[in-house]
Amino acid sequence: MTASTVIAKRDTLNLRIKPQVRDLIDRAAKVRGKNRTDFILDAARQAAEEALLDQALIQVSPEAYAEFLARLDRPAAANVRLQKTLQTPAPWDQA
Repeated sequence: MTASTVIAKRDTLNLRIKPQVRDLIDRAAKVRGKNRTDFILDAARQAAEEALLDQALIQVSPEAYAEFLARLDRPAAANVRLQKTLQTPAPWDQA
């Protein structure tokens, strides 16, 4: 059996779902050109990755952490372009 003929094994995941939620998922999957299973798996995988990334721990040396804190404590530099933007009315607020 060559590498191109190997079929990846998939486990089964059973879900109880309200019909209106299933219909919503089916409509969204159709818009994305996917079937229900692929749509749900893609959405679940993405949510799982985001949840884990939110919990990522960055380890640095005490010196690097002290430098990070020092930079946070520094006053912000003047930013003329930002000030101009903040003082300019939004297009939808202009008469």
